[in-house]
Amino acid sequence: MKKKLLILFCALLLVYSLPLSGTFAASTERFSDVPSSKHFAEAVYDLAERNIIGGYPDGTFKPGNSITRGQAAAIIAKMIKLDTSKVKDPGFKDVPKANGYYKAIAAMAEKSIISGYGDGRFGPNDPITRAQMASILVKAFDLPRYDFTSYKSPFEDVKRGAGHDPNILIIYRLGITTGMSTDRFSPNESITRGQAAKMLKATEEAKSPIVTLRASDYQWEEFKMYDSNHEDYGLFNAVVGRDTANSYTADKIHLVPLQEGTGTFSVALVYTGNPDKKYYQKYYVHIKEVDGELKLTLEETDDFLTTPAIISVKKQVQNVSLSTMDGKKLSDNVDFRKCLSTNRSVCRDTDQTDTEGKYNNIRIPIDKPGQYIATVHFAGGEEVRYGIEAVSSAPNFYYNLQVLEEKPTASVDLGATYNIGKHILPKDAEQIATVTRDAGTNLFHAVAKKTGSFDIKLPDHKKTDLINIGVRVQELGPIIHVEIYESIDTYM
Repeated sequence: MKKKLLILFCALLLVYSLPLSGTFAASTERFSDVPSSKHFAEAVYDLAERNIIGGYPDGTFKPGNSITRGQAAAIIAKMIKLDTSKVKDPGFKDVPKANGYYKAIAAMAEKSIISGYGDGRFGPNDPITRAQMASILVKAFDLPRYDFTSYKSPFEDVKRGAGHDPNILIIYRLGITTGMSTDRFSPNESITRGQAAKMLKATEEAKSPIVTLRASDYQWEEFKMYDSNHEDYGLFNAVVGRDTANSYTADKIHLVPLQEGTGTFSVALVYTGNPDKKYYQKYYVHIKEVDGELKLTLEETDDFLTTPAIISVKKQVQNVSLSTMDGKKLSDNVDFRKCLSTNRSVCRDTDQTDTEGKYNNIRIPIDKPGQYIATVHFAGGEEVRYGIEAVSSAPNFYYNLQVLEEKPTASVDLGATYNIGKHILPKDAEQIATVTRDAGTNLFHAVAKKTGSFDIKLPDHKKTDLINIGVRVQELGPIIHVEIYESIDTYM
């Protein structure tokens, strides 16, 4: 009889020492200590129904109890469907093969999701801390590794360089946790069963809409280029999975949807001119809300998008006409935009009827590669021609554009500051531009001839500086542009 009682007592003891996951909690069970009003109730019942976590024989869940590192390993291994059938011994001296958590711990360690202490122990029976749980979740669910270099932590007790701090900030940014209060995360406190259930469920939900691109999917070792400056910034985040020695390379990229819309994204192995090698891929990124969750899908494309040619102006623009450089007229009245920013991806519109000309540039839409001439008609009758060249660059969605104002002549006046005497032109300068000087002055003029540049030497015998005038000529088809400007070389 005593032997039977001892067996029964040992069985009960084993049941109470089991991890959160178990089969003794029926999927329809309502735990007596987890009312629906609790913030973790929904997560507890969802995970219990899926047999990821369980309760106790007395019908309780004990949400305030802490869980151990071994229990956490078993729960998460089950949740991410980690194969524990064949595992490599992790070598932890306190985790023998007879340990109930051995296989889960070994499988997690082999995937570098968990690690032990510096003394060779894992501490399977130690309560797991909130900071440790954060790091395990980031690794187990392969969450985006955001760069927090210039980010100020909202938690006063999460110090930079503390080990777990990047992972704490990751789960905070993804909305998995808000901490114990607005300014405290309590990283060293043990995590409770209720907190663990809620955090696990929140992590699963945060991970669900994230799409991961891997270099290996393209038969590459790493991404050498990715478009992180898409014009549709704000629709999604593109987060590098792992930086290498070169901070611009990565072997995976997480795309995290933020709001509905359609954007663009591209990746490339290297910039190369080999037409026989597919070294890039471009995508439309479609984000839609489905059943209350943002869903991100990728659509492969080779499209190029209309790209604005930005022309700086200082006067009121009346209209713009556009033609090809071979003389084909495209439009007598291009639908241009007026903007205050010179950044292609930022254009704050101004009033199209503004007569004060407060904008500082106009944008002309270019939808095909080629060379163009845009004639800008200003109020008052003045006209200025601009050469535009649009070149396609395969990894990008936008054309590479060169814009050149037609300016065959230019002048610079050094005034009376320098007694420079005779100026000195370098050999062959006249082939690039004709330079003249008004008699008795320091006023110089340049008339462009062909592409090139040179310096005019102007030795000032009263100073230690060598005063120069620079001349540069550029050409784009029939459009020629000359600059003449003062430059100073200082000898130490």
